[in-house]
Order: sequence, then C-alpha cells, then structure tokens
Amino acid sequence: MKKVFAFALALTLLVLCMAGGVAEEKKVLTVAMSPDFAPMEFVDTSKSGQDQYVGFDVTLAKFIADELGMELEIKAMSFDACQTAVQTGAVDMSISGFAKTDERAENFCLSDFYYTRDNDTQQVIIVKAEKAGTFSTAEDFAGMTIAAQDASLQFNLCSTQLPASCTIKPFKDLGDSVVALMSDRVDAVAVAYSNGQSIIANNPSVGFSGFEFVVDDDQKNNVILMNKTSTELCEKVNAALAKAKENGLYSGWYEEAEALAGIETAKEVTIED
Repeated sequence: MKKVFAFALALTLLVLCMAGGVAEEKKVLTVAMSPDFAPMEFVDTSKSGQDQYVGFDVTLAKFIADELGMELEIKAMSFDACQTAVQTGAVDMSISGFAKTDERAENFCLSDFYYTRDNDTQQVIIVKAEKAGTFSTAEDFAGMTIAAQDASLQFNLCSTQLPASCTIKPFKDLGDSVVALMSDRVDAVAVAYSNGQSIIANNPSVGFSGFEFVVDDDQKNNVILMNKTSTELCEKVNAALAKAKENGLYSGWYEEAEALAGIETAKEVTIED
C-alpha cells in the first residue's frame, strides 16, 4: 500500500510539474502584416524568419506582445488578406498602417489611434520623375490610370476625389504598383507621404506629383484591427498604446524605421495571398 501511495504521490507531483511547465510557456500573439509599406512594415533581406520583418508597426507589435506577456508571430500576407484574416479569426489582429474608416469601424474592433509623425498623415500621388511637381489639382489626373493598394485608404481617396474619367487600378502590394508605373502600365500611384519618400529614395526615377488628397481628421492616424468579438484584447492593446504614447516611444521608433528603410537590404516584397 505504501508503494502504491508513493507512486500515486510521485505521479501527482509529475503532473503538477508538467502543468507548471506549460503555464510558463508564453502564448503566441499572431499579427497579420503586409510588409510592402516602408517605413511602417517591410523586409530586411539580410535577415531571415521573423527577424526579417522590420519597421514601425513591427516594433509596435513587439511592444504590444511584450506588454501582454506573449510571443509575437508575424503572418505576412497581402493588405486585403490581412483584413480577412482578422474577420475570420485566423489571426489575433492586424497592424499594417490602417486608417480608421466607417467600413472598418463597422466590421472590426478598432484600437485607439497610434501616431508616427505629422507627414505620415499626408496622402499623395507619385509619378515618374520627369512629371514630378506638375500636378496641383485632382482634375490634372483626368483620363489617367492611377494605381492604389486594394482595400486601402488611398484607394478610397482615389475613388472619391479624382475625376470620374480616371481608372483606379487596385494592386495587392505597392511594389507591383511601382513596377507598373515604371513600365507605363499606370500613370501614377497613390501612397502615404512617408511611403512615397521610401519609394523615391530607392527609385530616383520616381517623384511626388505635387498633388495631395484631402483627408478627414479621424483618418490621419493609424488603428489596429481586431475581431469584433475581441473586446478584452482591444482593451489590453489600448492600454499598451497609451503606455507607448505616455513614454514618448513613437518618434524614436519612427526614426529607426525610416533609417532602416534606406538601407540596401530593405525591400518591399510582393506578398501572395
């Protein structure tokens, strides 16, 4: 009987130890990103695995994961697929330079705003360098084909603010849209100003058109997308964002991301579905 009791006690202790070991393992926070949007999220080809993803949003995702006591896993996919992944529950959230829109507010649990810097609120159009600075009004683009990332704020702005004679062509990633511009398959590309800076830094044959979209105040900063049912997670994310803002972390993160966006190993990659 003593042997049976001793065996049972040992087995119980083993189970408890195993349970304790499992408890110590961190849960994984899955974050969808479209790493074709420097300096927010892009790829450093000198690295591999999760370390290859760099940029402001990547740093933010790491910060949030740390605050939640979780391990970060980035899921790279196209911009529109990021949104679908959140809605279907395939990922916990998406951090990919999202602006707040009425449609997103209806379909997602949106975080509080997070900030990069003032010029990231500007939405513009880039063209070939020889045409840079020659566009001042929306009417100047009449009859042209304008590229914009599918399901993005830029696509919505093109659709609502450019002449009806324009053809707005959606692209899953910005790298492809720049290639289309350089090969004359489109006349221009709508981008966030900071993203345009990164594109131009690596493509001197591209320049700013001179035109800037009108952007509503509530669309000038970024939000994180979570599933409509993820209210508890959203509260924790908002607490992390408030801490980052209070500690003045955003500007330093952006400066680091901007510096990385100019390195030779930085690449805006094509993301398949």
